[in-house]
Amino acid sequence: MSPTELKIIANRIRRRDLRAVYEAGAGHIGGEMSVADILTALFFDVLNVDPDDPQKPDRDRLVLSKGHTALALYVVLSERGFIPKEEISTFLKPYSRLNGHPDRNKVPGVETNTGPLGHGLPVAVGMAKAARLSNAAWHTYVVTGDGEMQEGSNWEAIMAAAQFKLDNLTLIIDHNRIQQGARLADTNNLAPLAPKLEAFGWTAEDIDGHDMKAICTALAPEAVVTGKPRCVVAHTNKGQGVSFMTDKVAWHHKVPDAEQFRQGMAELETEAAIREDV
Repeated sequence: MSPTELKIIANRIRRRDLRAVYEAGAGHIGGEMSVADILTALFFDVLNVDPDDPQKPDRDRLVLSKGHTALALYVVLSERGFIPKEEISTFLKPYSRLNGHPDRNKVPGVETNTGPLGHGLPVAVGMAKAARLSNAAWHTYVVTGDGEMQEGSNWEAIMAAAQFKLDNLTLIIDHNRIQQGARLADTNNLAPLAPKLEAFGWTAEDIDGHDMKAICTALAPEAVVTGKPRCVVAHTNKGQGVSFMTDKVAWHHKVPDAEQFRQGMAELETEAAIREDV
């Protein structure tokens, strides 16, 4: 699939995400917008997965460690055919399986429950080690937030992955520079991240996390270095695609009012029209 086709899908995912947050009255929309391109590239270009057989043994695994952006994952899964598109309208409603954090026992395509930050990468290291022990060829991908990288459990996992030479593991850091309530630079600034991962024995590179070609190139099998786990630091914008949300701390967890919803949808629909004319 071409980068342009992927961007069209990502824009559609953002529009559905915005509508779902507005209708549900809750959601981590800023981070959902920042990670939408990454999740789109993974599910429509990178991952070896099958919506008709979500548990096939040789599938690639994706762990969304920043589980508070579950809605973005749900919308991607619906676009990819894992769950019905109409089910997105049940997000956060009573008895819905689309909870505020993903549940692997309820939602096809979800590999592990996430929510407590700093847990996803350690779980992914275990998955990658399990594949190695069983001589399986599948690859494990994990998406974290940059604020989440302050958790010590992540750095223990990073050390373990290098020690075990897990070149079947890829970490993607959604580096949108904003965590809950503040900018990363004003709390515990870990940037630049790539040199730190390299110092721990990983390969690491910085990319534009909204450039589909750059994302797909960085995640391609050819980018794997034998014996080394891989980290892609994806520089993104919180609230990407909606002008009044972009790079704004307040939109970590905030619901648009009616006028903001109309403006956001109009901006995303204008962007969609431009891309579909390309």
